[in-house]
Amino acid sequence: MRPSKMTEEEVRRKLSDVPGWELVEGKLHRSLRFDDFSRAFGFMCSLALVAQAKDHHPEWSNVYNRVVIDLSTHDAGGITALDFELAAAANDLFGQ
Repeated sequence: MRPSKMTEEEVRRKLSDVPGWELVEGKLHRSLRFDDFSRAFGFMCSLALVAQAKDHHPEWSNVYNRVVIDLSTHDAGGITALDFELAAAANDLFGQ
């Protein structure tokens, strides 16, 4: 069973659990910078394994040493607990 969409108030309260993330256009958003392309791409590969295990996949892009991530649960129509789980995993992998 997929989690249900959180209210904007619930999302704003829970943001303190995932430092560096913000609410942008109805999605959890974070931009990360790495030392170089290899580290950025390695991060993406590691997070991809977590996302696949959760069957919850991010919207993201990579340009050289930067990775931009947006999270929402499309079939729920907004942000759910799964998005916060993936954001926390990204923070752990990033070392935060």
